[in-house]
Amino acid sequence: MPSFANGGKTDPKAILKSMSDYLARQSAISAKFNSSIEVITPELEKIQFDSSTTLQLKRPDKLRAERVGGYAAVEMIFDGTTLTIHDIDNKKYAQASAGGTIDALVDRMRHEFGIGAPGVDLLLSDVYGALSADVLAAKYIGQGVIDGVECEHLAFRNNETDWQLWVRTGPEPIPCKMVITSKTVTGSPQYTVEVRDWKPGAAIGNAAFEFKVDGAGSKVDIKDLSALDEVPPAATEGAQQ
Repeated sequence: MPSFANGGKTDPKAILKSMSDYLARQSAISAKFNSSIEVITPELEKIQFDSSTTLQLKRPDKLRAERVGGYAAVEMIFDGTTLTIHDIDNKKYAQASAGGTIDALVDRMRHEFGIGAPGVDLLLSDVYGALSADVLAAKYIGQGVIDGVECEHLAFRNNETDWQLWVRTGPEPIPCKMVITSKTVTGSPQYTVEVRDWKPGAAIGNAAFEFKVDGAGSKVDIKDLSALDEVPPAATEGAQQ
């Protein structure tokens, strides 16, 4: 199998960099994707939970995402100055001052609010820098087809995870699928994101990033929003993911 040092078409890091550069040039992106996360129960049974997300992004500082699953429906809106997280089912929402870029927002959500998801690095302005920083090995696997789209299949390894990425061939190298395997957890659970309708360059008006308070329910602190995870609380008691 050719390594990334060989360069050319079969260089996995070059393909990853091409995808990153292409996405960074897009001022706006809309997408729909399905995700699944696996948990390992104390009895070592592997259980999978699925959800669907609709995403709208406008660089450098606007983001809207709505995730609907069997156990939670959550909406997140960032208008450049305020982050709103809306628990749709329970009619609660929380807001925080969050001026800055989408990159800064993702970092703050991870480290201050404890909110994040594998695959969110695909939204950053420098996807290549975020994903390649701790890579120990990279392989070009070959070509695959995701939802009828021909893709370059790449595989990467770091200390804690193995992750795979399928990138569309041709002039629009967009991500079509990502699989992250946790190597430090018994049973090696996986997180999978499969893109259904990624549209770089989509025309998105600022109205898409406005939060309508009417009918949203009661305002609470972010720490009081309990139904944000893709996995129901009962399933995570003693489980690994």
